[in-house]
Amino acid sequence: MSSDSDAGKEAYAEPQLILASGSRYRRELLEQLGVAFQTVSPRVDESAIQERTDLSPQQVAEQLAYWKAAAVSEQFPDAVVIGSDQVATIDGRILQKPETRERTITQIRELSGRTHFLLAAVCVKQGREERQFCVEARMAMKPLSQAAIEAYVDQDQAFDCVGGYRWESAGERLFESVETSDPTAIIGLPLEELTPVLEGFGIRVPG
Repeated sequence: MSSDSDAGKEAYAEPQLILASGSRYRRELLEQLGVAFQTVSPRVDESAIQERTDLSPQQVAEQLAYWKAAAVSEQFPDAVVIGSDQVATIDGRILQKPETRERTITQIRELSGRTHFLLAAVCVKQGREERQFCVEARMAMKPLSQAAIEAYVDQDQAFDCVGGYRWESAGERLFESVETSDPTAIIGLPLEELTPVLEGFGIRVPG
């Protein structure tokens, strides 16, 4: 015979948690929370949203986060699904992932000595219930010589990062100042903002 306390434990079944992303950076960040989750890559045509001229950079990030969460939520309607997207922007223009050494050098040269913004948007969805938020990071880069830029690019090879740098590696040294409410937003998933949202969906975060 089970006790009342055992019955209470059986009555509570924590929902499945899914990260709607194929990004290893977001996966590694979410692992820091110590929660059990799986990853599912969403089937979303990102270019269709990124190319819309009627959306601000923040709206682009928010739309992509929503559609990623919604795409995976359709497959797993009972799960709590995290969709996230990060946009780098300067002068109101969205920067793309450079993908090659040459384009990374060109992009960091453009950012050198200037301020740009990283926008990390998140949508957490379970069925019809959803929560959305966006965290901004104001990134002021040091003036860098061509030699310094090339040396950094060859060190981190951050060709798959929207800014062309990897903050959690040597990229932090490129900056004079950074302003944000949640430093993990710079890497791509704002954990401080995400934690209470997950708890609101019944996901228990250790500590």
